[in-house]
Amino acid sequence: MNKSKELQSSIRLVNDKLRFEGMVEENAPVAIDYIAPLGDDAGYTSLELLLLSLSSCVGSAVLTFLRRMNKTISSCEIQSKGTRREEHPTGFSHIVVDIRLQSPDVSDDDMKKVIALAEDKYCPVYAMVKGNTDVDIRFRIEK
Repeated sequence: MNKSKELQSSIRLVNDKLRFEGMVEENAPVAIDYIAPLGDDAGYTSLELLLLSLSSCVGSAVLTFLRRMNKTISSCEIQSKGTRREEHPTGFSHIVVDIRLQSPDVSDDDMKKVIALAEDKYCPVYAMVKGNTDVDIRFRIEK
């Protein structure tokens, strides 16, 4: 199967509440649960997985383009924070993605360029979220 065209996932209920085990093809299973009392809080919630997906998608695009620019990346950490709506559906109204990069040769202009590429074209998770949720991507570079 061509992963760029189609992905298949499956989840299965593993208790008498809302805990699921989710898998995509041959990857390791992920515990997905809900907070008590409906769940046991024994796995990621769906919104937590969305934050992780957005962070890893943006990070993958940014790192790919920086590496193509022959930049040296010593470390990269991304923290995301989502603010939920008060009314249902209580999805995110605002997400902040904070990229911390350690590199001797990446400039602020380099980061602005690759973040723009991720936002405009190369991060499919961002493309699906934008228009429904305000997303701010911030960065800090340590030399």
